[in-house]
Amino acid sequence: MVKEGIVLGHKISKNGIEVDKAKVDVIAKLPHPTTVKGVRSFLGHAGFYRRFIKDFSKISRPMTHLLEKNTPFIFSDDCIQAFQTLKKKLTEAPILIAPEE
Repeated sequence: MVKEGIVLGHKISKNGIEVDKAKVDVIAKLPHPTTVKGVRSFLGHAGFYRRFIKDFSKISRPMTHLLEKNTPFIFSDDCIQAFQTLKKKLTEAPILIAPEE
């Protein structure tokens, strides 16, 4: 039996489930998005890990507001703070412990 492995971007081992460390460096170096497409792309990737981020929707709200129809694209300080918070939380890689049997 395999001791640990990576499945759908998650490292699974006897310790539980965590974010793949190989992706942490890439996320840490990301500049903030400058277009609606960039925001949508970032939130799409970050949303894949939303199970690891408490209050993901509350944190990302300033950025999701930019995706609404007829909203001018102004990447405000709130958006920058939300982006930095999500990046930080994505790179912390908290662990979900599997229940003992």
